[in-house]
Amino acid sequence: MIPHADPVSDDDLQAYIDDELSAARRIDVEAYLSTRPAEASRVMADLRIRDEMRLALAEAPRSASAAAMRVSTVESARRLSRALSQDRLLRRLRLVASVALLVGAGWLAHAQFGPLGVGKVVASDLAPAYVNDAVMAHRTSQVRATMPSQPGAKDYDPADIRAATAIEMPALPRDWSVADVQVFPSAFGPSIELSVRTEDFGTVSLFAVRPGTFDVVPATMAYRDELSAAYWQVGEVAYALVAGANSPELDRAASRLARSLY
Repeated sequence: MIPHADPVSDDDLQAYIDDELSAARRIDVEAYLSTRPAEASRVMADLRIRDEMRLALAEAPRSASAAAMRVSTVESARRLSRALSQDRLLRRLRLVASVALLVGAGWLAHAQFGPLGVGKVVASDLAPAYVNDAVMAHRTSQVRATMPSQPGAKDYDPADIRAATAIEMPALPRDWSVADVQVFPSAFGPSIELSVRTEDFGTVSLFAVRPGTFDVVPATMAYRDELSAAYWQVGEVAYALVAGANSPELDRAASRLARSLY
């Protein structure tokens, strides 16, 4: 690899998030992030917030007054963002401030035009496709658990799984016990589903798959009917922790599992 002539700075990372870099400099930043998973995870979180802001604005009504309000709000957010872009801490504060400004504008638009924005149900639908596969695998494992003719495969060997599928499994907490291990087909090859007994969440499923894309995604919540799922991605492998609907702190448990992969 040819070393970068110009080191990647915090300003470069912020400009990358704001789509203000040239194509060549974006490549430099992406190469920099590809070797720093923790930094890439923070940038991906900022990109997610940016995209949610854009989606909220895109769903606003198309009337002239709404359009004018949207332009004014975006310009105000940009001015606020530039004013708060002094260092990394303020870079995080700038996103919070921008979101708060847009939320305030959303309440104003709500009063004039009706509901707008992204609620919990809509946000849940934005989860990657592998989350649906994880939920289906969880439900399948529940069916298997009720069938005497389908005993659970409790011989869990992470090294064997890695050798056969190139999927690195996270380290499980000591008080978690594996009740079943299954290999499921997916569009990109085999996926892994562990049925795990826990004290905090009851029986949960830990799903892992290679989704065909390289990404770094922090633990994020999604909801499917009566189930909760915390999903994340580290490089070429994506994961989802699936439990019942009333599973507080499931995202924290997922974050601990994600950290064990670094």
